[in-house]
Amino acid sequence: MSHDHADHGHSHDDGAAPAWKHDGVRVIPAGQLDTNTAQTPGMNRAAAINFARVGAQKLWAGTVTIHADAKTGAHHHGHLESVIYVVRGRARMRWGEKLEFTAEAGPGDFIYVPPYVPHQEINASATETLECVLCRSDGEAVAVNLDIEPVEKPESVLWVDPTHPHGGV
Repeated sequence: MSHDHADHGHSHDDGAAPAWKHDGVRVIPAGQLDTNTAQTPGMNRAAAINFARVGAQKLWAGTVTIHADAKTGAHHHGHLESVIYVVRGRARMRWGEKLEFTAEAGPGDFIYVPPYVPHQEINASATETLECVLCRSDGEAVAVNLDIEPVEKPESVLWVDPTHPHGGV
């Protein structure tokens, strides 16, 4: 079996270097995140990876910070799926047509938010900032802020999956 350059899907016959030097792996330093992205009152979003910054076609990634004892307005992210990873602090998520469901997550936990689900992020700590990493399933940010009258006491939902069949934290 021959090993000419065409086997790798990139032609090097013209002697030009692959465009990977500038179109390959990108490192986005912590101090260079972009806060010029869709915002929801009560939280600070900063984009690290998106279409405008690195040409990402199918995902958006960045950080979310919610101040101590603060909560966001109700919102959803249109057709996008979201994954939130809690780095520091305690997150309380509320969701539903009247934000009637609730669950909590702490450092190391992942939260999945399906498309179009109305939700609200709450910092469950009165003293500690909530810091999260956020990934979404498109290179463009979508945040639709909603005017929802929440129920007074949301119904708690335990984390139930095959490894925690009776719920767990």
